[in-house]
Amino acid sequence: MSVKTILVSQPKPESEKSPYFDLASKYKIKIDFRPFINVEGVSAREFRDQKVELAKYSAVIFTSKTAVDHFFRIAEETRFKVSDAMKYFCMSEAVAYYLQKYVVYRKRKIFFGKQSIADLADVLKKHKDENFLLPCSDILRQRIPETLEENNIQYTKLVLYRTVASDLSDLEDVKYDMLVFFSPSGIESLLKNFPDFKQNGTKIAAFGPTTANAVKKYNLRLDVHAPQPQAPSMSMAIEQFIKSNKKK
Repeated sequence: MSVKTILVSQPKPESEKSPYFDLASKYKIKIDFRPFINVEGVSAREFRDQKVELAKYSAVIFTSKTAVDHFFRIAEETRFKVSDAMKYFCMSEAVAYYLQKYVVYRKRKIFFGKQSIADLADVLKKHKDENFLLPCSDILRQRIPETLEENNIQYTKLVLYRTVASDLSDLEDVKYDMLVFFSPSGIESLLKNFPDFKQNGTKIAAFGPTTANAVKKYNLRLDVHAPQPQAPSMSMAIEQFIKSNKKK
């Protein structure tokens, strides 16, 4: 079956230069975007129930822009003034630059890794005397705490936001040739919204090993998996799939 319609379980890209738009134009296919999950911040009361005193920490580990937003949100809601001496350790340069939304970048001690927690651990090890805080979601990738513990980084986990399933009821009668997922939560949202979902001829694409494992866990068929050596991005993996199907 050829792929003519694709639903990507993420917000529509803001940039017109997205490879998905190029893909749609090149192969004359329809690509829609719809987040399957939403992020909700915990309340100030839920934060206090965790009994974490922000003033005790000299450094914060940020794994995402979302973590940055909710750390400063809860600080504002609880009237906690973040010290100018606070050190920030970010998973990537993009997350580090995002801090400019909340702090004067050039006047703060900000460190970052290349893209993974393993890269950041190399930086963290040089500052082992710090008291680290890890703002995160209720669903934290296991690799993050494992890496911190393997490197003897002393830290405290603080849940500041949670992932919840979006309401997808309006899609009940809409059919797509391919569904694209980027997290296990997205697949769980699909099945929560449509418990009687039958894959049949629908293709499923998954990004990352944990998402691919979730597809198999729920007895669904994995048709496209990225990243791969020849397809480091999801759009490239989808294009390869479309090309191979055209040859059949």
